[in-house]
Amino acid sequence: MNNNTIKNVIILGGGTAGWMTASLMIKVLGKNIGITLVESDKIGTVGVGEATIPPIINFNQALGLDEKEFLRETKGTIKLGIQFENWFRQGQSYMHAFGTIGKNFPFCDFHHFWVRDRLKGGDTDYWDFSLNYQAAINNKFAPLPQIKGTNLQGLSYAYHFDAGLYAQYLRKYSESKGVKRVEGTVKEVKLCPDSGEVQELLLESGKVINGDLFVDCTGLAALLIEKALGTGFEDWSHWLPCDRAIAVPSTGSKPIVPYTRSIAHECGWQWRIPLQHRTGNGIVYSSRHWTDEQAQGVLMNNLDGEALAEPRVIRFRTGRRRKQWHKNVVSIGLSSGFLEPLESTSIHLIQSAATRLIKSFPHQGIKPEEVAEFNRQSQVEFERIRDFIILHYKANQRRDSDFWRECENRDVPETLQRKMELFRRTGKVFRDYDDLFTEVAWQQVLIGQGVVPEDYHTIADGLSDAQLADLFKSLKTLIDGTVKGLPEHEQFLKM
Repeated sequence: MNNNTIKNVIILGGGTAGWMTASLMIKVLGKNIGITLVESDKIGTVGVGEATIPPIINFNQALGLDEKEFLRETKGTIKLGIQFENWFRQGQSYMHAFGTIGKNFPFCDFHHFWVRDRLKGGDTDYWDFSLNYQAAINNKFAPLPQIKGTNLQGLSYAYHFDAGLYAQYLRKYSESKGVKRVEGTVKEVKLCPDSGEVQELLLESGKVINGDLFVDCTGLAALLIEKALGTGFEDWSHWLPCDRAIAVPSTGSKPIVPYTRSIAHECGWQWRIPLQHRTGNGIVYSSRHWTDEQAQGVLMNNLDGEALAEPRVIRFRTGRRRKQWHKNVVSIGLSSGFLEPLESTSIHLIQSAATRLIKSFPHQGIKPEEVAEFNRQSQVEFERIRDFIILHYKANQRRDSDFWRECENRDVPETLQRKMELFRRTGKVFRDYDDLFTEVAWQQVLIGQGVVPEDYHTIADGLSDAQLADLFKSLKTLIDGTVKGLPEHEQFLKM
């Protein structure tokens, strides 16, 4: 029985994906398995994933990391949401703010009351009732689980950080707990002639690396899962046409805002991520509509500081690996697929895949049933995130370029079309079981992109006009007062 026990795990590739995977595996499985990470200082990483979403807090807590130390070591800042500018129409903006909005009632979300008021001529802003949004635009933050004196949720947050520094931080953590790091570049991947599994890695130095289970963290190269095992790729570029990104860091600006900015341009969009020591910038675009030189010109003309390096072009295809676990190789990070960083999901996909691998970790040999379930869950997760990203492009009313007109007229997956039409007609939106994004997240992007419901839940008629006005007034007073009492974001970072 013990001949097939999985004892030695080889992680190929460092960077954020490799070291996040190594740190979580050594923390949870370190007493049972040996972990070796192979990476080369000669091979760079994409390293543009500097914005995260709230589950990253659970990851850091699972490792036992101290938040203040983590922020200091990674030059991190707080993220309360993503500000989308010029996406619906030029000159208009909205925020996908984390956390809740307003006060939910049994069986009926708060936005139904807002829709009722709007359909009767009200002019309140939906985000007046978002604590996260109000704190973000006022550059305020402090850990706040609940609004004082109420049962209303407080601030929900994530981080911006330097991905390279985060990888270094997790490398120290992992090595201190027993992960063995091997420096080297793979010269050859040897497969077992009988099973077709990866048998060993031959490094350029001549060193041979053997293992029972291999984790492919080689990024877009997909050295094991694709080049060695040829699992195939499901291309989603017919839904998401952007296929290039250019990244460049710049000097920081003041104040350091606690949110990411996503700024739509003529043929793509620009990210702006504030860190303690610099700003992360990039532009995502379609090479059918812009040349690299045109995109670079737009990016460089829209920096809020001086460039600190030469712009770097990243070419990609949006989609997913058809099998993210095949034979004895599991792909994690960009080797498993690519979704543009519009909703900051790249690092989260590393976290969720590493967690999924630990939950599915094989014992007496790799069983096809657990591989199939891992792949099913991975596929559903990618598809749900894909739909959420497509929504931003589909629901636009920009008329300034072929790019945006094509996005509006492009067919979308049936799963997304159904959700959009249900919301438009009834105001109802339901979170799928495996959906990363909450109902409130869907509500904000749908409303922000101009998909305003024609109707609302009947429960919203349970309040009189006067009671509804009092509800709105009391919520706004409570939120404004709470934000006023919070420290400045930069003050918190110095604590």
